Amino acid sequence: MYKLVAIDIDGTLLNDQHEVTEEVKEALHAAKKEGVKIVLCTGRPIGGVQRYLQELNLVEEGDYVIAYNGALVQNAHTKEVVSELTLEYKDLKRMYELSLELDCPMHYFDSANLYTPNRQISTYTVLEAHLTTVPLHYLPVEEAPQHITIPKMMFIHEPEKLDQVIKRIPEDIKQSYMLVKSAPFFLEILNPSVSKGNAVKLLAEELGIKQEEIMALGDNGNDVSMIKFAGCGVAMGNAIPEVKEVADHITSSNNQNGVAQAIRELILEQASIK
Repeated sequence: MYKLVAIDIDGTLLNDQHEVTEEVKEALHAAKKEGVKIVLCTGRPIGGVQRYLQELNLVEEGDYVIAYNGALVQNAHTKEVVSELTLEYKDLKRMYELSLELDCPMHYFDSANLYTPNRQISTYTVLEAHLTTVPLHYLPVEEAPQHITIPKMMFIHEPEKLDQVIKRIPEDIKQSYMLVKSAPFFLEILNPSVSKGNAVKLLAEELGIKQEEIMALGDNGNDVSMIKFAGCGVAMGNAIPEVKEVADHITSSNNQNGVAQAIRELILEQASIK
């Protein structure tokens, strides 16, 4: 039986109204009662996950959370950091200069805030602040503290324009950072060692859980690494083709309680057979 289930939040755990349905809650609670570790694994900042950890009661002893696409692995009960991989001021300066060159808005995070260096704030930055409920500030790069630690930066644009921007990103930048799309209008820029797959692997090793005992569910490009790593990778019905191609199982969409369906079929029904 699977001992750890890593679940993406947006487009996976949440429906399009940004809600966790009762059906999904019940399935997660039932799996947790069976001793399965339920780990939210998201591109969101840690502050943007707290309400769901509380809502799902995933803040008890032995609960963990993965945020910033794997840049942070944290004990959800004690807040103890298991792993943290960040970027520095020099990276911020480098990526800001590139954003100007490519004419693409950007924003960046520290451990508690979202910052925009753009005086004309992008609607996608406002959207990010709204979705994650993280405080938003205007902070020009030259005024950012030199000692800032940055879990992630993001290039943000209309989907068609962002695709064009990505094509123009120099090869040395692609080699120096982890670049991954988390939505059609979001390109995440992370420490080169960061991915959801690496974070799930690290946490599993910490907990003594084998690869074949892991299930992961997701829908977008930033979920591919954990879908591929898990013993059972589950693509949502609404997942992009790249996720479905590497998945072992495809469940219903996020608007049809796909997470609950997968938990029932692959964990709860198997547990009842035993």
